[in-house]
Amino acid sequence: MTASETAQNLSFVLEGIHKVKFEDRPIPALKTPYDVLVNVKYTGICGSDVHYWEHGSIGQFIVKDPMVLGHESAGVITQVGAAVTTLKVGDRVAMEPGVPCRRCEPCKAGKYNLCENMAFAATPPYDGTLAKYYNLPEDFCYKLPETLSLQEGALMEPLSVAVHIVRQARVAPGQSVVVFGAGPVGLLCCAVATAFGASKVIAVDIQQSRLDFAKEYATTSTFMPSKVAATENAERLRQENGLGAGADVAIDASGAEPSVHTGIHVLRNGGTYVQGGMGRSEIQFPIMAACAKELTLRGSFRYGSGDYKLAVELASTGKVDVKKLITGTVKFEEAENAFKEVKAGKGIKTLIAGIDV
Repeated sequence: MTASETAQNLSFVLEGIHKVKFEDRPIPALKTPYDVLVNVKYTGICGSDVHYWEHGSIGQFIVKDPMVLGHESAGVITQVGAAVTTLKVGDRVAMEPGVPCRRCEPCKAGKYNLCENMAFAATPPYDGTLAKYYNLPEDFCYKLPETLSLQEGALMEPLSVAVHIVRQARVAPGQSVVVFGAGPVGLLCCAVATAFGASKVIAVDIQQSRLDFAKEYATTSTFMPSKVAATENAERLRQENGLGAGADVAIDASGAEPSVHTGIHVLRNGGTYVQGGMGRSEIQFPIMAACAKELTLRGSFRYGSGDYKLAVELASTGKVDVKKLITGTVKFEEAENAFKEVKAGKGIKTLIAGIDV
């Protein structure tokens, strides 16, 4: 038998920049009677995971001790606490990887994604889900209907991010929506906006291959910006897509400063702008345009109440197809190489299979 077959809870651990290892850790015990133990079957690689591997930190979050990576996961329940009523052993679930304290003001106000004491998987100092087993409260596990595979279940995390962004934008039927960045979250924002009834959904990116995919996936049109002023790109975007005085909604899923500028300029008076992508901590901002147009500006961070539930609903009913985003699946033992492939920009969403898949 191989080491992975004899290990209790083999985990993919980040020790430092470009330094990872496989480590057998104890099987996590249930912390409360409301917890469940999940045998993780598939985990998607997120840009934040790659960033920690590449740089050892994201903003104020610094990897000081060895940390298990991964947070986009789905698996099968193997143990339930005495007070668990909604799940049973054998259930297939999508795993929401951030557990709030439930006691701070944001939590009590219904915005638990802004929890002051959030324990989020693969964000220092908390371990992630790239392990054989992971412990979660039952209400942060979402039972997958038969119409969804476990692979698709792993994409409920980025889909929930997109759901939250589009809900922040208050996208309504008949509206025009411009999405900057055609990576996984941007593509899913396009799909969710379409599901919400947007009549025009335009994806913007600087990579033609991503725009080609977006056009086939969930947009009415695409746009590649030129190396000109943001006002010029915004004007061409409006003209080529029949946006008249401007788009109703602009969503940035790239974090790139030129995209932020173009997004502000492409909006109509009274439009809505949502920042979902994370780039540099500080950028220049077209504040005069934002004020003169009386825009509604919102941030978007992770996901909150009802987002995961809606994500599962959209995917299971076929309103959003997440399967098309899955580029490929690699064995658990090939996790490091998969990180390198994602860093190189290959594919859209790569999944790492669990130990016993």
